[in-house]
Amino acid sequence: MSRASVHDALAALWERQQASEHGWVLEGPERISQREGVAALERAGLAELADREVRAELSAWEGRPVRWAARLTGPGRDVLAYHRHGPAPTRPEPGPGQTLVELRSAQMDVARVFVSLADELQVPPAAGLAAQVRAAVHDRALARWLLCLTREQMESLAYGLWLHGITRSVAEANRFGREYGFVFRPADEVVSDR
Repeated sequence: MSRASVHDALAALWERQQASEHGWVLEGPERISQREGVAALERAGLAELADREVRAELSAWEGRPVRWAARLTGPGRDVLAYHRHGPAPTRPEPGPGQTLVELRSAQMDVARVFVSLADELQVPPAAGLAAQVRAAVHDRALARWLLCLTREQMESLAYGLWLHGITRSVAEANRFGREYGFVFRPADEVVSDR
């Protein structure tokens, strides 16, 4: 179940639950889709199904047999409330001298590792890159992380992606090079630690 469909199922169940006199949503004409959605919510701990005893009480209340009833759990209501009132990601706007950069998840993972190693690296990340990585916003529609980087930060990120390419996979660095034109190429001379 996608996040959007979880939210839709929570909202639908909550709306019907609030309209109910007894706080339970009973089986209705749309029972198949409702049951499937609630089953997924129940597996996630966001909804609960009435047990036999509660169904017997609801049957007495309704004056008819109640075979199925559900309601949101506390965490289910909290998820719904947080979704309604939580911070909505906003698309960052690049400032002067910055470029909006869209990173795939694998590239963002590399960026996080790179900035976390700042104290251990001989060539640390550019000033401000760590802050931009922390402030990155995930755009679900694009499936990309959005950052506003300066030219120096993009060059530094290209270096971090090159480090990853040497030790793991070059795909992330190659993609960054194709999309933004920044590729790190080490000097031809040998560097010695002595």
